[in-house]
Amino acid sequence: MTDLTSEGRASSLVARLSSLTPARVALGRTGASLTTKEVLRFQLAHAKARDAVHVPLDCEAVTAGIMALGCNVVRVETPATRRDVYLRRPDLGRRLEVESAERLDRLRRDDFDIATVVADGLSSRAITNNAVPLLSRLIRKLTDVGLTLAPVVVAEGARVALGDEIAGRLGARLVLVLIGERPGLSSPDSLGAYLTYAPRPGLTDAERNCVSNIRPGGLDFEAASSKLVWLVVKALAAGMSGVQLKDESSTGGRSLPMVRGSTL
Repeated sequence: MTDLTSEGRASSLVARLSSLTPARVALGRTGASLTTKEVLRFQLAHAKARDAVHVPLDCEAVTAGIMALGCNVVRVETPATRRDVYLRRPDLGRRLEVESAERLDRLRRDDFDIATVVADGLSSRAITNNAVPLLSRLIRKLTDVGLTLAPVVVAEGARVALGDEIAGRLGARLVLVLIGERPGLSSPDSLGAYLTYAPRPGLTDAERNCVSNIRPGGLDFEAASSKLVWLVVKALAAGMSGVQLKDESSTGGRSLPMVRGSTL
């Protein structure tokens, strides 16, 4: 009876822990091997992660979703739109094709506060599932604090650093790159957001702030958009981003003044 009670308690504890995390816990075994059920679960998760990397982004659908929010959208490409090239040549994902660069040059203005880039990155699924829901909250909050937004740029074959060239050509003071993160076995659809003040080609990741794991099973859209707006306003006020700009949004810094007409 004691053994049965102990097994019941252990089972209950495992069930509770499993409900709190997508991580693999208490997998069990058959002899020296995993159970067939867990092997199949692993194979399915691995297949989802591979698909997230290799399936091209449906730029038409993403563009339509962003336009439905009332945004102007411009599409650009890098020399790495083919997935095999993208994976082998990260350098090509950091620069624009000539025609795309010229397209952005024609849109340049002197009063853009922020350029927002939606980039496929290493997970098209992350963009398909999460970019529009995040933008629906983010754009409203950025507008509410008085920021002037450049057209949203949808970039295919993009790495994070591509945002520096995009914002530089648009003349924006700051760039926010929403990009599909490298998929894990429990999170094939994780969206990352990278923020850079005074963007220009040649910057390193030390000049960026990152908010990661944006998805319903991670950092939810409302919390992520609030954190990003906090970082954007503070970066513009301080004239810096990256390792010098600390994220204090969870310590009571959620209330933000208007950018236009304020002391920022």
